[in-house]
Amino acid sequence: MSSILNQEFFSGYTPKVAKNLLGCFLMREVDGKIYKGLITETECYRGRHDLACHAAKGKTERTKVMFGEPGRAYVYLVYGVHWMLNAVTEAEGYPAAVLIRGAELRDAQNEIVKKLDGPGKLTRGLKIGRSFNEWDLTAGEKLWIEGGGDFKKRKIIKKPRVGVDYARHCKNWKWNFRLR
Repeated sequence: MSSILNQEFFSGYTPKVAKNLLGCFLMREVDGKIYKGLITETECYRGRHDLACHAAKGKTERTKVMFGEPGRAYVYLVYGVHWMLNAVTEAEGYPAAVLIRGAELRDAQNEIVKKLDGPGKLTRGLKIGRSFNEWDLTAGEKLWIEGGGDFKKRKIIKKPRVGVDYARHCKNWKWNFRLR
């Protein structure tokens, strides 16, 4: 039996939360139907010292959710085309979040129906947009995350984050995590 992840889960150290989200289920209710996506890839952004983090330049209207309660969704548009879904982490007042980069849609028998391999494909496939910014991912309504199976024994691949070459000393941090 899966359980909805609570605020305490999200309040931990961001790289640990990012790894622990692997194997969990991103749940989305659309028109009475529940979609279940096994989270297969995450990436973390943490604090003002992280030049790849949107909050590196401080608190703005766009980034204020990152300074808020852990377990909230931070949803933003990139390249004017793709919505990105993040889960806010750590303590309120400290800007940090985990980008959900990939998932596998599963059916009732837990068989893979579709791979959502990329953050834009993920939000498009699950109909996630701006209206979910600041959404409470711990409430269990419309969009939430549930604990998954035991993936601790599976190998986690760590790589540098994607598309952050501008971030100087932060660009090579191995904060991209994938299930093998």
